[in-house]
Amino acid sequence: MPDKVPTVLVVDDINTNIEILEEILKDDYNIITANNGRQALEILGDSVYLPKIILLDVVMPEMTGREMFELMKTNERLKRLPVIFITTENEFESELLAAGAVDFIYKPFNPEIVKLRVRNQIELKNYSDSLEHMVALKTDEAVKTLDNALQGLANAIEHRNLESGEHVRRTQFFVKALVDYLIDTESLYAEELKLLQPNIIMKSMALHDVGKIAIPDSILLKPGKLNIDEYEIMKTHTTRGKEIIEELGDVDSSLYLKHCEDICYGHHERWDGNGYPRQLKEKEIPLAARIAALADVYDALVCTRVYKAAIPYEAALEIITSGKGTQFDPIIADAVVQIHEQFMEISQKYKS
Repeated sequence: MPDKVPTVLVVDDINTNIEILEEILKDDYNIITANNGRQALEILGDSVYLPKIILLDVVMPEMTGREMFELMKTNERLKRLPVIFITTENEFESELLAAGAVDFIYKPFNPEIVKLRVRNQIELKNYSDSLEHMVALKTDEAVKTLDNALQGLANAIEHRNLESGEHVRRTQFFVKALVDYLIDTESLYAEELKLLQPNIIMKSMALHDVGKIAIPDSILLKPGKLNIDEYEIMKTHTTRGKEIIEELGDVDSSLYLKHCEDICYGHHERWDGNGYPRQLKEKEIPLAARIAALADVYDALVCTRVYKAAIPYEAALEIITSGKGTQFDPIIADAVVQIHEQFMEISQKYKS
């Protein structure tokens, strides 16, 4: 059986760096080390139980961290191991994120930051492993446990984002309120929503930001406005989220996972086609994603975030109204106006 204490593999050609990281992490983890990518791959190949995470220097002799990472991605056993790159500020950041790095640790090392980033990623890896196990079981009990695991993963992401799990809960209830209203008023979307199973749409909203697992803390937790490069990296949480959901099971055979994918991949698209990542427009955007977009934007407006203060409810409603037909589906935007008091009650009841 694997040791209950998580194992961390540290790969760096400079022994001083290894010694510093060992000192920082030794109280919480088993530490194994290698001095280059080739040696690290040999260690992984001989290991019965894999480490929970790899801290990987970028520039090393014999085999660089990037070369090792590319080889890991071709190996079924290793490709999902989370990798935090050890680097200098902004060195190769965009390139490595595009390749699948989960985070960065910058030199010189800040002990508290190192501990937090390693802990966050191991916690998320544990949730991911649990989800895979639950999806594989496919029993009634497993489905209940999967629901809890999905909610737990969503909450873990929000805590990393300096949000409480109440953001997830609020957006789920906003979605429920919108879907119920659109069905009860026999809107143009009523019959389609019935087929899409409203309860599953609500559950699926929990993973709308699952791709933020792949966004480094330096961007996710930055106070204030992101620069152009940082914003481009932040936008990748939609595509990375889609990839994560696809790894959980067959999206085409599970309405649950299909809604998760549609919402995660599509909730930043705009009705006028100026959103991301695919610049879809109008009804090209899945209905669940169009509903999720309103719920997510409303919550972002009326709640404090690390990068902004909350705005009054009426001001938020004006923004939603002004975005009707450009940013938002007109029918769903009108629905928000009609049930705005319900939105306010949800926001106040589940306040962070």
